[in-house]
Amino acid sequence: MVVFFVFIPVILNIAYSFFRLSSYSSESIFVGIDNYRRLFSSEEFFIMLKNNLLYAVFSFVFQIGFGTVIALLLESKLAGRFRNVYRNIYFIPALISLVAVGLLFTFVYTPDLGLLNSALRALGLEEYAKAWLGDPKYAIYCIILMSQWQWVGYNVLLLVVAIQNVPMDYLEAATIDGAGPVKKAIYVTMPLIKEQILVCSIIAIIGAFKLFTEVYSTTAGGPGNQTQVLGLYLYQNAFLHDDLGMAAATGVFI
Repeated sequence: MVVFFVFIPVILNIAYSFFRLSSYSSESIFVGIDNYRRLFSSEEFFIMLKNNLLYAVFSFVFQIGFGTVIALLLESKLAGRFRNVYRNIYFIPALISLVAVGLLFTFVYTPDLGLLNSALRALGLEEYAKAWLGDPKYAIYCIILMSQWQWVGYNVLLLVVAIQNVPMDYLEAATIDGAGPVKKAIYVTMPLIKEQILVCSIIAIIGAFKLFTEVYSTTAGGPGNQTQVLGLYLYQNAFLHDDLGMAAATGVFI
């Protein structure tokens, strides 16, 4: 089943990337590496690569860095008896569909009636209000922060499970040796959950290069291609421009 649904499609996609293909014609023209040449020489390529790498960096900082800190706090005495409530609150955004989150934050970022600009005006910071998704300088950061809001809780839950599996004997021994909560977290807990941190990091980085729905549902790559990403570029070539060879080459690169 894995061979049929994974390896064969991957091999076929690599093969298709060397042809000029159209969904409206059965004709296929061998073009060699021309699709890759067009991809790497396109003016959008470095914008897309920068945006995907930027998303990966932010994901590592927020989802892994902040996620680890939050997970440690939820499993500490500070969380108290409401820790289960806090876990559910953090995890709820991950249950919402990506399209719904995109529409939600489109309203948040709306220039006139959006929650963000309304809050800035209420605080007397009206000069900072702007068309967030229409500003080439800030649009990609708005999308990235929207996505971090959704996925931090998912990683928190995974890390909480890993922390709960840390043997209490180690923590009790550290307490007897005089280690405080911070030292126990740094020198005992984190080394014992490093495998889970690695898994979460890999998931976050893979997600960064599969980025599509968050951009498609908010800016569709605009303004001026400043929020263009590889996943959206693949979709546009395959379904809007009918350039299946270029789409396949983009998929291979991803």
